[in-house]
Amino acid sequence: MHRHIVFFGVVSVLLLSYAAAFAKEYHVSASGNDSNDGTAERPLQTISAAAEMAQPGDVVTVHEGVYREWINPPRGGASDTQRIVYQAADGEHAVIKGSEVVTGWQKVERGVWKVTLPEAFFGNYNPYRDLIRGDWFNDHGRPHHTGAVYLSGDALWEAGSRDEVMQAKDGRQWWYGQADEATTTLWADFGDADPNTALVEINVRRACFYPKQPGVNFITVRGFTMQHAATQWAPPTAEQIGLIGTHWSKGWIIEDNDVSHSRCTGISLGKYGDRWDNTSQNSAEGYVKTLQRALENGWSKDNIGHHVVRNNRIAYCEQAGIVGSLGAAFSLVTGNVIHDIHIRQQFGGAEMSGIKFHGAIDTIISRNHIHHSCRGIWLDWMTQGTRVTCNLLHENGPREDLFVEVNHGPFLVDNNLFLSPIALLDASQGGAYVHNLFAGKIIIRSELRRLTPFHEAHSTKVAGLKNIAVNDERFCNNIFIGHNGLTAYGAPEEPLMMVGNVFLHGAQPSPHDTGFVLDEAFDPGLELVEEPDGVALRIALAPSWAGAEKRPLVTTQSLGKAQVPNLPFEQPCGKPYRIDTDYRGAKRNAKSPFPGPFTRPDTKERQTIPVWPNRLPTE
Repeated sequence: MHRHIVFFGVVSVLLLSYAAAFAKEYHVSASGNDSNDGTAERPLQTISAAAEMAQPGDVVTVHEGVYREWINPPRGGASDTQRIVYQAADGEHAVIKGSEVVTGWQKVERGVWKVTLPEAFFGNYNPYRDLIRGDWFNDHGRPHHTGAVYLSGDALWEAGSRDEVMQAKDGRQWWYGQADEATTTLWADFGDADPNTALVEINVRRACFYPKQPGVNFITVRGFTMQHAATQWAPPTAEQIGLIGTHWSKGWIIEDNDVSHSRCTGISLGKYGDRWDNTSQNSAEGYVKTLQRALENGWSKDNIGHHVVRNNRIAYCEQAGIVGSLGAAFSLVTGNVIHDIHIRQQFGGAEMSGIKFHGAIDTIISRNHIHHSCRGIWLDWMTQGTRVTCNLLHENGPREDLFVEVNHGPFLVDNNLFLSPIALLDASQGGAYVHNLFAGKIIIRSELRRLTPFHEAHSTKVAGLKNIAVNDERFCNNIFIGHNGLTAYGAPEEPLMMVGNVFLHGAQPSPHDTGFVLDEAFDPGLELVEEPDGVALRIALAPSWAGAEKRPLVTTQSLGKAQVPNLPFEQPCGKPYRIDTDYRGAKRNAKSPFPGPFTRPDTKERQTIPVWPNRLPTE
């Protein structure tokens, strides 16, 4: 038996080596030709042409230039070790755009110009006919299109009528579109710019990099700038098309990209489409049926998720930076900068956030920097086995840094900096909040009417449905500055664990708190400052807090089990937790861990702590 195992292991290694030896690298250049063979000497002109040729194990290297196309990869890799890799050439700026340049503008008055385009300009999709729509969408009483107009890379505001474009207001620049069967006419206020000499672009494609069919697995997309997609609203009940997206698949790596100016969503790890799209009538029951269909359509640990989204910049998207209904399960989202999400707020509804996931089972959200967004992170339904760790969130609003909605846990939120005016909206149970810094208000909300799923351990298999009473939370070793602290958790009959927390500058403990430090007069002088190499936090922390009360090291054993699923708080791999490192990876004193996200300071004086990039001390 052992000889057979060794034999098959050797054969597997030889096969992988054989595949690697015959893997090809296809080159793409803006000056190339799609009739070429894709060598460095004879590059192709479009990424799409290379995608048609690439096989598992191959690499597509894209050189400097602007590529105006929708890459629809016809196939993926065979495994994690036999991927198809799409990458920008080292040190070169490769840009993929869902827009086209428009010239031929005629001046109307002031800075307002118009252009009329034939239907042939748009091919088989005209975003100026396509209204943004879907479940949990609110148009605020006027139409909105998936199209957009850009001047020098920045989006103008869509007006509700031509007259609005003519009437300058608020210092904003507006556009309006009107389409019939033969032509589309656009009016736009370009201010002092001449649109026939300046760069003016309009959306013409639904996406930049997105497979039209599901099940295209093991693809890497690395190092691109991707902009300008006419993305549709992405509710959890419908196919979720992002500027770049995975479309109900497994094992993508999306890294080191600059993703911006999507009409709705930047990166999608989301759902497939089916004939029930957008027919849930905005109800919990409708989404339960969506979940049931997803299970029938392969939603499992074997088939879906396991994506890595890391070190990207995602900005200027009017719904979500990263979205994923069910398809983000078993994934890692780390090291991303996400900002200016749903800032214009011309339309609304639900689903708007820097990160918005449904069903983030065993997903890790770590070391991201999310700021100036309508909301930071929104984890909605089936947040089980999920970990939110070492993230920096600030200046998000009008909503909160973290919203956990109708989840039963277990999920872990540790070592985060929640610095916005509203830190947490808790409409869940089974959460453990450990070693965080909360500088904003905490709001709690029960959800007794909605029955939402919980699962077997590390699985998509549904174990039952239950409502939310917000009575099974754990707050251990956190620091609260100002606002209401933990006073929202006031009902004495609720079974809550609250231990080792510190309350400063007016923040107050709950009746459940034990072993806490209350120093109402202490002002830590919290301040985020820009530095040449990143962002730092100025804060005063008292070394005496370490010994004020005996404080436990938080572990899987100390957290117990989440009540509804009756499952322990453990890592996605099934190993136990031991929260013995801080926000920056420094080791904690296991016998008396210092509260909050940082290890014990040497002085009570105000100190400056680098918080972004969030590097380990040894890096």
